[in-house]
Amino acid sequence: MVDLSQNPLDLIFHALGDETRRRMLAALVDGERSVGELAEPFTMSLAAASKHIKVLEAAGLIKREVKGRTHLCRLDPGPLSSAHQWLSAYEHFWTGRLDVLERLLRAEDAAFPRNRQDGE
Repeated sequence: MVDLSQNPLDLIFHALGDETRRRMLAALVDGERSVGELAEPFTMSLAAASKHIKVLEAAGLIKREVKGRTHLCRLDPGPLSSAHQWLSAYEHFWTGRLDVLERLLRAEDAAFPRNRQDGE
């Protein structure tokens, strides 16, 4: 069971760590869906779908509204920005490393040009 006192970022990555929940979020990009509509592509009960939705709600990634007997879910992309910020630090790290690799490979190519034949 997930400890709901965790850091919000932990809850976001926990929610995103499951393929079913990622697919549910992707379905919500096009607009709100009922719990039944979110469960439909999967071989799961409404109760199981509801558990996934509760994890997404706890992470703040979706909002649920009850209209009569229908539970409608909609995407709340705001919390994804904190996950993106956290990941962007690693993007900068890898971009820097790849830039260094590119410089090394270009220097190596310049120092040891290949024999060019047949217009290569």
